[in-house]
Amino acid sequence: MAFSSTCVYGSAALTAKLGSHQQSRLRSSKTPGLRRSFARQHAHRTLNIVSPPYEERQAEGKTDAAPHKKSELVEGLFGNKSEGLNLSFGFPKGSLQKSTEDLFHRAGYTIKFSSDRNYFPSIDDKDLNLVLFRSQEIPRYVEDGILDVGICGHDWVVETGADVVEVCELKYSKATSNPARWVVAVPESSPIQSIQDFSGSIIASELVSTTRKYFEDNGVENVKVEFSWGATEVKARLPRVAGIVDITETGSSLVANKLRIVDTILASTTRMVANRDAWEDPEKRLKIENIAMLLQGAIHGRSKKGLKMNIKKEHVATICDWLPAEQSPTISPLVDTEYCALEVVVEESMARDLVVMCKRLGAHGIFSYPVDILVD
Repeated sequence: MAFSSTCVYGSAALTAKLGSHQQSRLRSSKTPGLRRSFARQHAHRTLNIVSPPYEERQAEGKTDAAPHKKSELVEGLFGNKSEGLNLSFGFPKGSLQKSTEDLFHRAGYTIKFSSDRNYFPSIDDKDLNLVLFRSQEIPRYVEDGILDVGICGHDWVVETGADVVEVCELKYSKATSNPARWVVAVPESSPIQSIQDFSGSIIASELVSTTRKYFEDNGVENVKVEFSWGATEVKARLPRVAGIVDITETGSSLVANKLRIVDTILASTTRMVANRDAWEDPEKRLKIENIAMLLQGAIHGRSKKGLKMNIKKEHVATICDWLPAEQSPTISPLVDTEYCALEVVVEESMARDLVVMCKRLGAHGIFSYPVDILVD
C-alpha cells in the first residue's frame, strides 16, 4: 500500500533514500563534502515519498518488475515524472544566471522562478529538470552523475579536473561575448614586472589549482597561493600579498582598483558539459545535442536582423553586390511580375544601411525583425 512520509534533505536522510548504487557513487565521489553540500543547499526543502520501496511493493504482490533504474536522488530532487527523460540540468547560479535565462528565452524556452530563493526553476520542457548550482560546482556534479548535463565556465572544468564531455562552447558571459580572462595582477605601484618576480611570494586567488600549476609550469618557485573567498582585488594591497589572480571580462574592475595586469593564465568561455554515462545514452545524447543546437543558434542569431521588402527585379543584382558573399537573399515571385519579394538576414549593424539603400532603389514594404535563433 502506498504511503506518504516527509524527508528532510539532510546528509543522513538523503543517503538513506538512495539505492546501494547511488550510495556507493556518493561515497566514491571526488567532490569533497558532497552530502554536506546537499544538506546545506536543500535543507529548506521537504520531499513527499509517494511510493514504498521496491521490496515492500514486491512483498505485497504489487509488482514483479525489476527495481526502478532511475536514481532516487534525482527523483528526490525533481519529483517523479511519468513522462520525459528526466534529464537533470545544472543551471548556473550567480554571475551567469541572468544571461543564461535570457539565452534560454531566445532559444524558445520559458523558465520561471517561484521566488528568489527557488533552486528548482520550472521549464516548459518535460524532459528537463533544472537545478541551480554555482558554476564552480557543476563540473564535479556532472562528473559524479548527480547531474546529467550543465552549463559552466571552461575555467572550472580545468580547475576541478572533472572528467566530463564538453558538448559545445557557448560564447556568452555576464557582460560580453568575449572570453573571460584569469589574469595575474598587481598594484600599479608594484615593482613586479614579470611572473619571475613572484618567486617566494603570496598570491590570492579563487582559482587555486590552476594558479599553482601556472607558476610551476613557468618555473617560478616557492609561490604560496591562498584561496580567496571574494573581493580578490582588495587583497592585492594587503601586506605580504604580492598580487592576485582574478577573472575579468572588460578590465574595468582592475582599473577601478588601480591594478596592473602582468600576465594572462587562462582564457575561458562558457561550456555545456555532460556526464559520460548520460552521453552514451542515445536518448539523452540526442536531447543534449538538441539543446546545444538551440542555444548555439540563439547566440548566433542575437546580432542578426532579418529584412523583407518588395523591390523591382532589375535591382536584385545591385543588392546582392552589397551583401557579403555568403549571404544570398531569398527571392519570391509576386503577382506584379515586375517586382519580387526579397528577404535576407544580415548583421544588425548592416541592416540599417541596407534599409536606406534599398529604399533609394525604390523598394517598398520594407520591415525588419529580430532573429531569435539562427542555425546554419
